[in-house]
Amino acid sequence: MLRKTRTILATIFFVGITLLFLDFTGTLHHWLGWMAKVQFLPAVLALNFVVVAALVILTLLFGRLYCSVICPLGVLQDIIARIGRTGRRLPYKYSKAKDWLRYPLLCLFVFALVGGIGSFVALLAPYSSFGRIAANLFQPLYLWGNNLLAAIAERFDSYAFYSADVWIKSVPTFIIATVTFVLIAVLAWRNGRSYCNTICPVGTVLGLLSRFSLFKVYIDTDKCRNCSKCSRHCKSACIDFKAHKIDYSRCVVCGDCLGVCEWGALKYGKVPAAKGHSEEAKPADSGKRNFLLATAAAVSASALSQTAKKVDGGLAEIEEKLIPTRVTPLTPPGSLSAKNMSRHCTGCQLCVAECPNGVLRPSTDLLKLMQPTMSYERGYCRPECTRCSEVCPAGAIKPITREEKTATQIGHAVWVHFNCIAVKDRVECGNCARHCPAGAIEMVPMELDDEEEVFVPAVDESRCIGCGACEHLCPARPFPAIYVEGHEVHKEV
Repeated sequence: MLRKTRTILATIFFVGITLLFLDFTGTLHHWLGWMAKVQFLPAVLALNFVVVAALVILTLLFGRLYCSVICPLGVLQDIIARIGRTGRRLPYKYSKAKDWLRYPLLCLFVFALVGGIGSFVALLAPYSSFGRIAANLFQPLYLWGNNLLAAIAERFDSYAFYSADVWIKSVPTFIIATVTFVLIAVLAWRNGRSYCNTICPVGTVLGLLSRFSLFKVYIDTDKCRNCSKCSRHCKSACIDFKAHKIDYSRCVVCGDCLGVCEWGALKYGKVPAAKGHSEEAKPADSGKRNFLLATAAAVSASALSQTAKKVDGGLAEIEEKLIPTRVTPLTPPGSLSAKNMSRHCTGCQLCVAECPNGVLRPSTDLLKLMQPTMSYERGYCRPECTRCSEVCPAGAIKPITREEKTATQIGHAVWVHFNCIAVKDRVECGNCARHCPAGAIEMVPMELDDEEEVFVPAVDESRCIGCGACEHLCPARPFPAIYVEGHEVHKEV
């Protein structure tokens, strides 16, 4: 019953979270958005004390159920491990915990979290790793399938589906996602939960807590025949059948061992006082307790391209627009500042996957690698759209209303006169002024005392909100004649 219940719940969570990253319409977030907000690290960074407390209590009561039910990366490992052990009768064996690796990695992770080194945090955080994989590897396949259905529906004059652009938003992030997936797949295929119990920092923290859980899997030595089936089916490699001990810091309470024991020697519940067969029967290790307290304190402190050519009217090819060099990168409205984004963002790619305007893409900056940044080659940040602030589970992008967004200045427009076609070709344009939703751009004569001069844009920085409509719609190629320079700290206009 434990195994069946866990499998059903894990399937619900895995499918739901995966659909959050695949869905480009934004409709599923209203139903499934809470699944992203109950992930451990995003809840810590968002100061969601209710969720953090609930997950801690869940672990102290039932063990590492979070890792086998709620965490999508953990469930992905189980799926791959299930496929990998097909045809292998006894696929695993007991091995000692690699404490020499997982605890130093946890320390480095905590230091990076406190120091705001978001790129290192994003590399190790399990939810972020799954988000990268889903957004960069799974979503393109989903979009291609959707586009195929849209093409078929169009043949029958149906618009039940509409096509969406499929493009690589960041080559470095795509490569990292691919390497991460291959690494996790190989480890899960061969050894089950090796990644989860050796590299994952959230797994290490919850493993420390699960040592003290109330309900555990334990071995009844009176019934055990030392057949080794439990150890050979344990994907966490945590059951030492010879010594009748279970490493509860690695056990994810999957229930696989309970189903294969023919003698009823394995049980899940409160360990009887006389059945002191686990490592918790030993005197408590004060060093590990102190490490747990120090880790908890540190974590709490850290929380304080389309391939087809584009043509104009089917007559002329349109040259692709290149990204201008910005002194200060743009961060989404609601992120408050570059510092807030750096300290809270886990680089999970959910906002990037959900952005309907093609504005967000992962940063290539080494210290902020995979955190979202903005650019306007494919669209602009529409004032009525607040989707990224709605889906962010970590508090890196605070929820804002449409009214608040239109009053938030994330940057200001800068005119580059030598790129402007009005200056180069001596023709009238005014595209930037016509489409500015804030009315921050006015066309004025290039020479104020000569009314017959061509008109060029003048930017009122006090009104500009940095939405990028001017940059996106500027016809100058390859670089726009007007672009948005970011602000380190957002302002109100």
